[in-house]
Amino acid sequence: MQVPAPFEYERASSVEDALARLQRLGPEARIIAGGHSLLPMMKLRLATPEHLVDINDLADLAYIDELDGEIRIGAMTRHRELLESELLARRWAIFRDAEPKIADPIVRNRGTIGGALCQADPAEDLSAVCTALRAKAVIRGPQGTRVVDMADFHRGPYETAVGDGEMLIEIRLPVRAHAGSAYEKVERRTGDWAIAAAGVALWLGDDGRIAGAGIGLAAVGAPGGTSRRAEEALVGQAPAEDLFAHAGRLAAEDAEPVSDQRGPAEYKRHLTKELTHRALRRAAERALLEEV
Repeated sequence: MQVPAPFEYERASSVEDALARLQRLGPEARIIAGGHSLLPMMKLRLATPEHLVDINDLADLAYIDELDGEIRIGAMTRHRELLESELLARRWAIFRDAEPKIADPIVRNRGTIGGALCQADPAEDLSAVCTALRAKAVIRGPQGTRVVDMADFHRGPYETAVGDGEMLIEIRLPVRAHAGSAYEKVERRTGDWAIAAAGVALWLGDDGRIAGAGIGLAAVGAPGGTSRRAEEALVGQAPAEDLFAHAGRLAAEDAEPVSDQRGPAEYKRHLTKELTHRALRRAAERALLEEV
């Protein structure tokens, strides 16, 4: 039986209380919410925190609101709440695409968006979603609150911009007119980690051309979890199949997959091309539908 290394457990009653505990306990303390990302790593001894600070009582961090041109999502919002949100479905349908593909109902009932993003697993779905949407992360610590672009939030596999004594408290998504988004994923079985996945967001200008694009890639080793060349190739162009195919090829070229038990590198590169193409097509259809 796999068991974690010994650790001390504490339960926080507020954000301020959690931050105070993190400061007191030092760099070997970790936040735990749903636990479905952290606990398996602890059982494998890949993570060995000396202290866990449970934030499940922080109900004030569970919300999905629209304010000042942004959708604001509290870090304690569960996967199930993201899936069921009519606001997210209306503004960014990519969540309705991605959430049913994440793990199983048990994980979706307990796991949180904050925990998923802070785990920073290269194959994690919501990291790709938030990268595509150009999300911002709100981090609070002893020195106050700061807002970090998602491009700067994920600093590498299992590494984020959240420092010692800090915690992620909110994710902010821009609200854009004439926008569409979509998520495509290939997995060995339902709820498994991705073999490859692509999330995209497009927003159109008044002339019907693509005014901006975001691409998030999971499980294929793309630097920064995206393909800047594919994003740039889309901007200023009219939505079209050949354009989306070209962007898919660029995304595949920018991916750096490795061969493993989920498949050879070339297969994953092929999937990157096809999934990016498909997601772009569906996102464009949704953006165009919004214009009608």
